[in-house]
Amino acid sequence: MDSLAGSFRPLAINSAVAKVKRHVLPLFVLMFIVNYIDRVNIGFVRNHMEVDLGIGVAAYGLGAGLFFLGYALFEVPSSVLMQRFGARIWLTRIMLTWGIAAMAMAFVRNETEFYVCRFLLGAAEAGFFPGVTYYFTQWLPSTERAKAMAIFIGGSAVASVIAGPVSGALLLIQGFGLHGWQWMFLIEGFASILLCAVVWKVLRSHPREAKWLTEDEKQALAQVILIEQQEREATYVAPPSVFRLLMDRQILLHCFLFFTIAQMVYAVTFWLPSMIRELGTLSDVQVGLLNSIPWLIAIIAMYGFAVLASRWLSQRAWLSITLTIAGVGLFASTLGGPLFGFIATCFAAIGFKSATAMFWPIPQRYLDARIAAGVLALINSVGTLGGFIGPSVFGLLEAHTGTIEGGLYALSATSIIAAVLVCFARSTPRGDAFQDALLAGRKQAR
Repeated sequence: MDSLAGSFRPLAINSAVAKVKRHVLPLFVLMFIVNYIDRVNIGFVRNHMEVDLGIGVAAYGLGAGLFFLGYALFEVPSSVLMQRFGARIWLTRIMLTWGIAAMAMAFVRNETEFYVCRFLLGAAEAGFFPGVTYYFTQWLPSTERAKAMAIFIGGSAVASVIAGPVSGALLLIQGFGLHGWQWMFLIEGFASILLCAVVWKVLRSHPREAKWLTEDEKQALAQVILIEQQEREATYVAPPSVFRLLMDRQILLHCFLFFTIAQMVYAVTFWLPSMIRELGTLSDVQVGLLNSIPWLIAIIAMYGFAVLASRWLSQRAWLSITLTIAGVGLFASTLGGPLFGFIATCFAAIGFKSATAMFWPIPQRYLDARIAAGVLALINSVGTLGGFIGPSVFGLLEAHTGTIEGGLYALSATSIIAAVLVCFARSTPRGDAFQDALLAGRKQAR
């Protein structure tokens, strides 16, 4: 495929790819940053909503997690509709509806409305990530997509760092009978709505519609992508049923590993501001600034582990190491005072954020390329449910025990178990269950 792509007007192709990255990729990164902030900003207003609305800790945990339930339920339908309506229309729709849903959070009055708005926010955002992935398949040759996705995913890391200071500053706003937390939801949600106008103006669904590409660049890019599409169709195998896939123990293991990682990421994300408040009398801005520290450290660590994984040991070994770091850090966070707990949480963040990057190459290598897309979507969907379970359980435990230590113990134990089980992950498919699933997919394709 690479040789075919390189044989068609390489100068025009390279020029087209450079223009696509320059015109589209920064916008996608900005969209992801706004998306992620709207997703996690609830963590900074837990105490405010408890005081103003009486939303208790158990309700907060359930509401925080309900976002992921809505996201998981509507991700596939949203992705299908994007292919029908086109990227420009559908990504603009996604941004508009998630902006409206994010702004609606400012007007919740009770637990039920809180649950509904969080669920609707997840449903509104559903399809964004796979939509961007699909967009890249229509605009970039296969040799360029991995680089583009790496830059795009980096948006979530940037968002983790800036979400705290931005949200903390917005919480200071008062006026027109609205509290600071209401202004935060309104402004951050409205930013998404404003951005959807930029998306509509800049994005085009197909390269042939881009005015900033020359005719030669359009034809060269379209030709390369068409050839790649034809090759994919020639080797396409319909994905086996979910039941058959789950008969394969390796796929089950991958689901468990990513579920564990997602639980840690979102449980800590939603509870970290509350943990920071235990350090003393801190303003919302100070809480926001301190909230950025673990994620900034984690970004540096992610790069370091990526370099190490490319030089020494196997991907499985580094995933096991990062999961162990996460488990030890979460356990240690329960042993001392608030300051020690915060430092231990920074250590844990190094582990579970790095584990996210270390994980995905393992199932990608294990899976047959012809069914990889469907299986990776399954793993991602199961992992997303970890974002629902983790915060929900944390809320229930704190409501009944007055502390989140039980939740931290559970996450720590699960992470250590996952670190051990990684040793049983394989990098090549083997086993009758997998072969049966693959054969079933071949029969469906015929």
